[in-house]
Amino acid sequence: MRLAGKVAIVTGGGSGFGEGIVKKFVEEGASVVLMDRDEAAAARVSGEAGDKVRPITGDVSTLESFAAAADLARSAFGGLDILVNNAGVAQPPLPLETMDEGLFDRIANVNMRSIYNGARAVVPHFKSIKSGAILNVASTGGVSPRPNLTWYNASKGWAIAATRAMAVELAPFGIRVNAINPVAGDTPLLPTFIGSGEENRARVVATIPIGRLSTPQDMGNAAAFLCSDEASMITGVDLNVDGGKCI
Repeated sequence: MRLAGKVAIVTGGGSGFGEGIVKKFVEEGASVVLMDRDEAAAARVSGEAGDKVRPITGDVSTLESFAAAADLARSAFGGLDILVNNAGVAQPPLPLETMDEGLFDRIANVNMRSIYNGARAVVPHFKSIKSGAILNVASTGGVSPRPNLTWYNASKGWAIAATRAMAVELAPFGIRVNAINPVAGDTPLLPTFIGSGEENRARVVATIPIGRLSTPQDMGNAAAFLCSDEASMITGVDLNVDGGKCI
């Protein structure tokens, strides 16, 4: 129960890594506002997780959605202690100069602007209570980029740099900011990166020393630790949860 009494917002909690984080947080005693653009997915996960989860439909590219989630956290659970910026979008492999502006803008809005919006919504509150934890879900792509994923990799490198800069600025206010870097995982985004089929899957697994893809449970475990008081001396870290991929 390392998160007992804590209240969290988790974006993109309706599937994949976000779902794993929501369920682990509840196991550890937290109450969670689950924000997702997919209303049905958010309702499913909240129904499975129990009455400590409140779903809300929102678009992380807008400040209004974060403000609504923060208001729900305070009205439903009496406060707010943690923000997990998990929502993200992928890109199919393609030469960097061929990506159209629409896809680039979507990557920038969801993977980058969301962190800015989340900070604007929660940092004033965290400053007022002189505590708080923000966790950004980045990627090994931001540490060890692969060809033909340039703009996705760049967005995750931005998330890592933002994490470090936020950590330095907010530490005097008792606010910690960290990131986790998943490797390719068993989530709905996986086919976008690697295509379908067992051959593609086996090719990716062969590059991971531990010999498997990451799971939502892996991300939930890492997130729960970094957002707990056990990690009270840890800030500005981007933790590779990658089975040795980036060694």
